[in-house]
Amino acid sequence: MTDISEFLAGTGGFLLGTIVPFLFVLTVVIFVHEMGHYLVGRWCGIGVRAFSIGFGPELFGFNDRRGARWKLSAIPLGGYVKFVGDMSATSKPDADAAAALPDEERRIAFHTQPVWKRAATVFAGPFFNFLLTIAVFAVMFGLYGRVVIEPTVSQVQPGSAAEEAGILPGDRFVSVDGTQVETFRDVQRIVSGRAGDPLTFVMMRDGREVELVAVPRVTEQEDALGNTIKVGVIGVINDEGESARRVDEFGPVGALVAGVEETGHVIARTGQFLKRFVVGREDRCQLGGPVKIADMAGKAASLGFGWLIQLVALLSVGIGILNLLPIPPLDGGHLLFYAMEAVMRRPVPEVVMEAVYRVGMLVVLAFMGFVFWNDLFGC
Repeated sequence: MTDISEFLAGTGGFLLGTIVPFLFVLTVVIFVHEMGHYLVGRWCGIGVRAFSIGFGPELFGFNDRRGARWKLSAIPLGGYVKFVGDMSATSKPDADAAAALPDEERRIAFHTQPVWKRAATVFAGPFFNFLLTIAVFAVMFGLYGRVVIEPTVSQVQPGSAAEEAGILPGDRFVSVDGTQVETFRDVQRIVSGRAGDPLTFVMMRDGREVELVAVPRVTEQEDALGNTIKVGVIGVINDEGESARRVDEFGPVGALVAGVEETGHVIARTGQFLKRFVVGREDRCQLGGPVKIADMAGKAASLGFGWLIQLVALLSVGIGILNLLPIPPLDGGHLLFYAMEAVMRRPVPEVVMEAVYRVGMLVVLAFMGFVFWNDLFGC
């Protein structure tokens, strides 16, 4: 009896501590993404058949006054908006299906709209993901402000890249690789993603600027959620005393601007990681799938709702960037076809779209298999 009680308690703890936060994070990000497609599509006059969170069999749902079916489906790893006339994976119906549409539906069908409306509708999904991240950061900055640490070197670790480059205690960072820095976090943001790259540091020393070159080295660190990550460091320690730090407070407009800036930094860092990953310069274990996201959601939830919301913001950016990759069936693949259509002044032939879609689908499935392998066996 005790064993059964312990099993039920452990199962309940896993459900509440991991599965529920995971479903919350994923559902919010997916809902916002699909709502972007839906709202812009409706604004463009496109009819909607269905709005689904999840794939597979419907668990429950309802029809709105326009006849669209809103539903929650069994497999919570995605979602979709089905527009009128959207009868194939390439968002282009076959000739027989198009001919069968009544006139009133043909006017609001997705494939009959100008290319700019179709592109705007597709782009809206990732764009709303970025808006969600901006909103989360803006609210956090508005409520709690932002801790700022001056970019001054307090200590230089012996044998580090910084010592070899000639950086000294008391130096103040002015720029890193041509980018002006104002806080120590700015320095960390640039250096952490550039392991192995020679970086030019401009330091203020005794009232004059000194230019030095250092190569960040890879080191393992533990992030706030307890995950082991590999980042680039040069081996300097900043002064975290009260005289070297402050808390910047923001009004609504300032918080929004700071949210946009922070989102831009996350997008740039993610893009930089992907480029380095493709050429084999990043650790493959830094990429994870649903299992890793669930683990992170559970850890974030244990630290508080604020941490969980921050995870929503970061995952939302990742989903937005991933969907903009020019690979069918992702949103970026559709946008690529629409760009070609705009240039050629005619739609891309269906046979070409179908062939490219199949290749793209294989790429997406291979990537999904890769991250699942990382989650379960590889890392």
